This record gives sequence, C-alpha cells and structure tokens, in this order.
Amino acid sequence: MADLLSSILSSMERPPQVGDQESRRKAREQAARLKKMQEHEKRQKLEFRKRMEKVVSEFIQDSTQTKKKLQPMGKIERSILHDVVEVAGLTSFSFGEDEESRYVMIFKKEFAPCDEELEAYRKGEEWDPAKAEEKKKLKERAQKEAEADAMRGPSCVNPNTDYKDKYSHLIGKIAAKDAAHTLEANKAYGCVPVANKRDTRSIEEAMNEIRAKKRLKHDDRESAPGTS
Repeated sequence: MADLLSSILSSMERPPQVGDQESRRKAREQAARLKKMQEHEKRQKLEFRKRMEKVVSEFIQDSTQTKKKLQPMGKIERSILHDVVEVAGLTSFSFGEDEESRYVMIFKKEFAPCDEELEAYRKGEEWDPAKAEEKKKLKERAQKEAEADAMRGPSCVNPNTDYKDKYSHLIGKIAAKDAAHTLEANKAYGCVPVANKRDTRSIEEAMNEIRAKKRLKHDDRESAPGTS
C-alpha cells in the first residue's frame, strides 16, 4: 500500500515554482508581442497595396502618361507593386544599383520599353527617343555599307612602290617567268638545269635500255660453250 501511494505521488505534477511561472509569463508576453508585430506588418502591407492600386488606377486613366517612375522603396514594397501592376495588365521593371536606391517604373502595355530603353535605365541614363532613333539609323547605315563592301569583294590595292624596283638587288631586273627559262647552273645552291644533267633520258627510255642489257647478257650466257 505504501509503494502504491508513493508511485501515485511521484507521478503527479509538482506545483509550479516561482521561476517556472516567470518563464511562462515571459514566453506569453513574447508571443503576444510577436503576434502584434505580425498584425501590424500585415496592416501596413494592406494599406500600401491599397495606395499602389490607387496610383496604378490613376496612371491607367491618365491618357497623357505612357510610363511612370515611382520613388525608391524596399524589396517587399516592390514585390507588392509588381503584383498590383501585373493584375492591372501593365508592365513594370525595377532599376537601381544598390538596394536603397532601387525604384520601380510602370509602363502601359502598348508603350512597353525596347531593349535599348531598358539598357539606358539600367545605366542610370535618361531615355531620349530622338537620339535613340538617330543612333539606330546610323547603325543601320553602317551595317548596309558593310554588306555592300562584302558584296563588292576585296578592293584592288595599288602600292606606292614597285616591289621589283625595291628588291631588284635580290631578284634582278628580269621577270620571274622569263628568269625561269634562262636559269643557269648555280653549284652553290645545287640548282642544275636540265641541259646540264648527264642523263637526259626519260624513265621509260632508261627502263627499256636496262631490259635490253639484261636480255643481251642472258643470250650471251646461253651461247657460251659448256652450257647445257
């Protein structure tokens, strides 16, 4: 009976101590503060979204505006704005090098920016359609000229000096083809003309002569005395 009573007493939770009560109280307070902060952040996001919806609606109704640049904002705000713009059927882009200076520009669908315009905004430059059109025409003209040059082929270059006169001390005054016909033997370089070669026969002539010599030698052996 005593063992049963002791086991029941040991299984029962002990009354909370002063330290445990303080820890639980701090945990409840921390959870309440966190919940309050989350609700406050949620309300701020909702209010910001409503403001952006109003800005986007006014932009759509204003027929004189084709694009609109907004003030720099944080990453969460930019994300909300991009979502509002997408729901409204518009186009938006973020620009700016660092996080503090990044901003959003919204465009109407029919006036969506070209690649050159986006590149200018990324560089922090102002977009000038007139200058861009002039630059585009110059680029197209240069491309057409390059294609025309390619169709014409390589141009004939007339040198200021004649290489024959410049190197006459090396190649002489006679043209290359004429010099080949009048080539003389030069033992220093091993260049021997055909006229100076000992054997002027062709390969077939030389082979026929070798065969004739072999036949003659074979006939002499057969006609020699003592052969059976």
